[in-house]
Amino acid sequence: MAKGHRSQIKRERNAQKDNRPSAKLSYARISVEKACFVLDAIRGKDAQTALAIVTYNPRYGSEIVTKLLKSAIANAENNNGLDVNNLYVAECYANKGPTMKRIHPRAQGRAYRIEKRMSHITIVLDEKQKEKEA
Repeated sequence: MAKGHRSQIKRERNAQKDNRPSAKLSYARISVEKACFVLDAIRGKDAQTALAIVTYNPRYGSEIVTKLLKSAIANAENNNGLDVNNLYVAECYANKGPTMKRIHPRAQGRAYRIEKRMSHITIVLDEKQKEKEA
């Protein structure tokens, strides 16, 4: 068991918490592989460039990532009071979610399984470090 009072344990856990602005979409109806194609395109880019990339990307996943990126930017602006021009995509990843299993009837009484995959998509933003002027 953990040592200390319950409030002390909570205080220590919250001190280790990541305070970077982020947005998470759970149970997105897109497979991890398809979501990663879009996420790989924006990883490390500044927020405005990333938003432009996903806005004009023809893939289905870009529609989902666009809304999620806008949400992360709004969180940074409203909750953390950060400047939008200094933000960049620090992390973005898609984790595997549950799979819906469906049956597709085939010839001679057989049934093929269709797996409809889901994913949990997360975007974490961070502020660029200001360069020191000499």
